[in-house]
Amino acid sequence: MSFLATESPPTPANEPAVGNDGWFPDVDLQRLREECRLDGTVTAPRLRRALLVAMSSVNAELADYRTRQKAQGYARLLDVPSSQLGEERLTMVLYLRAIHAAVQTELTEVYRDIDTAAQSGGAQAAQMEQRRLALKVDEHRRNLRWAISDLLGLRRTTVELI
Repeated sequence: MSFLATESPPTPANEPAVGNDGWFPDVDLQRLREECRLDGTVTAPRLRRALLVAMSSVNAELADYRTRQKAQGYARLLDVPSSQLGEERLTMVLYLRAIHAAVQTELTEVYRDIDTAAQSGGAQAAQMEQRRLALKVDEHRRNLRWAISDLLGLRRTTVELI
């Protein structure tokens, strides 16, 4: 038995930003790949589709927020007053965090159905991998919820029924 290590597939070069609705910012696919550590295994069309789904979902959740901000005269999210962190406005950091978490959730759920038994040495390893991916999806969902809550100025609350 031998093991052959291969490099991750290369990421596509010069992927264009994906336009948003005009109020929320466009999303840079290269930055998304870098910050979410997505290599070429996630193809450009799959990443774009996951991003469009994420933008649609997050934008819908923030529709009332956008309406309130527009009523106060802010033409886009970048104009909404917020703290400056490094080179970025907090509102932008939180919005992009929500988008990135939603993309990662979508991609992890899609890749969860891949059969890992052949590569990992058996059914037990495949079950462990499925549990790990389920936990990852939960982490991404939590990050999404927290980013939206933080942007809306809501307290983070986790409630579990026993």
